[in-house]
Amino acid sequence: MNRLVLSVAALLVLASPVPAEEGAEGENAGKPRPNIVLILADDLGYADLGVQGCRDIATPSIDSIAKGGIRFTDGYVTSAVCAPTRAGLLTGRYQQRFGFENNPGSRPNTSAGFGLPRSEPILAERLKAAGYATGMVGKWHLGYRRELQPPSRGFDFFFGFLAGGNYYFRARDPILRGFEEVEEKWYLTDAFGREAETFIDANHDRPFFLYVSFNAVHDPLQATEESQARFPEIEDRKRLLYAGMLASMDDAVGEILAALKRHDIERRTLVVFLSDNGGPTERTTSRNDPFRGGKAELLEGGIRIPFMIRWADRLPSGKVERRPVSSLDLVPTILAAAGVKVKGGPPLDGVDLLPYLTGVREGRPHEALFWRRGKMSAVRMGDLKLIRHGRRTWLFDLAKDPGETNNLAKSRPEDLERLHAAYEKWSEGTIPALWTANDGKPRKR
Repeated sequence: MNRLVLSVAALLVLASPVPAEEGAEGENAGKPRPNIVLILADDLGYADLGVQGCRDIATPSIDSIAKGGIRFTDGYVTSAVCAPTRAGLLTGRYQQRFGFENNPGSRPNTSAGFGLPRSEPILAERLKAAGYATGMVGKWHLGYRRELQPPSRGFDFFFGFLAGGNYYFRARDPILRGFEEVEEKWYLTDAFGREAETFIDANHDRPFFLYVSFNAVHDPLQATEESQARFPEIEDRKRLLYAGMLASMDDAVGEILAALKRHDIERRTLVVFLSDNGGPTERTTSRNDPFRGGKAELLEGGIRIPFMIRWADRLPSGKVERRPVSSLDLVPTILAAAGVKVKGGPPLDGVDLLPYLTGVREGRPHEALFWRRGKMSAVRMGDLKLIRHGRRTWLFDLAKDPGETNNLAKSRPEDLERLHAAYEKWSEGTIPALWTANDGKPRKR
């Protein structure tokens, strides 16, 4: 794909000075710092990739991350909807600790208090302080006020939009370069691939952090004619549009990976790919097989997602990791890889996965994982999972029943109480949600 030339102003932002790095520590001392590329898909189902079992839509570029690295079968996000997941992902903390529990609703009706508070450091701010060039491309969904936008939250470069969704042709939510609105004529997923590639070209000779937050494959279903033409065997119109959208995102990921290879930095670049929540099957044809549920639900289909990591210099390739991990783990893992020590600020909930992935440490990284969204809550301890919705309670053994069809709540009361007690203890460290969708008028997302 031919890339557009960035404006002079954008290039000046890319080349702006950043603070000196914090000293690398431990086994990272004296070693070149890795580049970091964090890629987040939107509403992608667990079974929507070839490497995850999809057969009608080819995703070779995304699949290559798993084949060259580690694929997690039990990878989770901290919410079943978009914005809260992003808050947990970028802070490494359960978003309920700072009231970011719900989606904000549509932009015109968003609560005035909506946004990721400045008191919560995010990954870009930590890496920028350590000397990394930082860039973001894509969907933000963490605040509209100027002081909460990406350029105010540690990103030297930003190209994308602030809302929770957008059109792919003629964007309805303004496209911004930094703080300035720009006109974008490309299909939006293609434009995000272009901008990500340009950021790598401009920063390949120094450590960088690039966060690529696609709005694909979130509805509305809009795909280019060229991408749809790749799937003449798909007769269902909705599925065909979805296939085209996913193929375009895979192409954009391919451009990012090709840029790393072109600059001979792919081996020393840590690449992560995951989805923000499960797919909304009825709306988009996304698939969460073999799990029940989907987006907005705390069944596995809503919170267990495609999750993979590649770092050729340090991690094995072609490995399948079955221990449960969380998107919370990415901040401490990335900071450890970069040799950045967390100094001050609220404690992280995530775990540095590197010792587990390299075989230095055994056992599971987490004793338990927790979720809460309004009246819904869940906890996973070992292979047991407790779900509560109001007064209704379910207990599942995920090792024997990954589809969550056999409720053990009545037959295993001791386990039920043990998981309930763990959840209540975790809940003590959280605060009530600071907003609900549409200023107190919840709506289905």
